[in-house]
Amino acid sequence: MVTLRTYVFLDVMQLQFASFVASTARGYLPVAEQASLWVEIAPGIEINRVTDLALKKTQVKPGVQVVERAYGLLEVHSFDQGQVRAAGAAILDGLGLTAEQRMKPKIISQQVITNLDPYQTMLINRNRKGNMILAGQTLYVLEVLPAGYAVLAANEAEKASPISIVDIRPYGAFGRVYLAGTDSHIHEGVKAIEAALQAITGREAS
Repeated sequence: MVTLRTYVFLDVMQLQFASFVASTARGYLPVAEQASLWVEIAPGIEINRVTDLALKKTQVKPGVQVVERAYGLLEVHSFDQGQVRAAGAAILDGLGLTAEQRMKPKIISQQVITNLDPYQTMLINRNRKGNMILAGQTLYVLEVLPAGYAVLAANEAEKASPISIVDIRPYGAFGRVYLAGTDSHIHEGVKAIEAALQAITGREAS
């Protein structure tokens, strides 16, 4: 029995977001302005079947496939939004599920730290895969359940505000997003994140 955790369609990948995925993914790398679909399921091993369903029915390219024991994550992308949506339909049909059976995102925690100390920026930068955060900037950290919704949060924040994406961790027990910028830019990004996550329908996260 496959449980649908995350199911999210990104209509237009933003420049930083797409570049982040391309720098960390092991599959076919995306570029900005492509559409993207992220599917997270349990158990993780079933993500192999999910990938097969998408690729045999459409012309999308897989960028991310993570196979963990508990959860699996797949990302596919294309400039053709219709192909990406068709891939999602093929996945849901093959699994006998609907999008409404996904889990609704639940914000576990949010942190905003202003005027970041230079020594703390060193710690963050040594573990980040995106842009560096600089001393004096404001740091925002989001923790979300299920993990896959971290990608929606990051992409929507970049759409709404000129923040810097420091890191995105969209798999595992919880998803995390690290953003940097001015106080006002972070504030605008957070508003966009909260609105995007609240708009996702589905069953309650447990």
